[in-house]
Amino acid sequence: MASSPLTIFQVAGRAMTAQLVRMNTTASNLANAGDIASSAEAAYKTMKPVFRTSFDAASGLATVDVEKVVTAGSQPTKRYDPENPLADKDGNIWEAAVDETRELVDMMETARGYQNNVEVMQTAKSLIIDTLKLGR
Repeated sequence: MASSPLTIFQVAGRAMTAQLVRMNTTASNLANAGDIASSAEAAYKTMKPVFRTSFDAASGLATVDVEKVVTAGSQPTKRYDPENPLADKDGNIWEAAVDETRELVDMMETARGYQNNVEVMQTAKSLIIDTLKLGR
């Protein structure tokens, strides 16, 4: 059974969903900036979504989906702080290596991408309504 072609609404909706995942991972990264842990393994690691683009031959449209979310970026920073209750036996703690500036830029880009897809949907809706009005 052949699948039906994707509509512009489905394409924009998938892109919005992918941007929402990106926004959520960015928000999580920002929320965990500066967190400390008792080991490098336990320290928070920056998360990034991996996108997959698919081409729909029936409609000629490309869609974007989130394939997976991976850890990325720098390793946690080791800092000597023997007074910290999370310090290991050598007095070290590990701080999450979240680049807050990069995360804020990602958040702004994500918001723009999401808004662009909202505008695509609004334009498509207006065109459909205008087309229907022609038939009256």
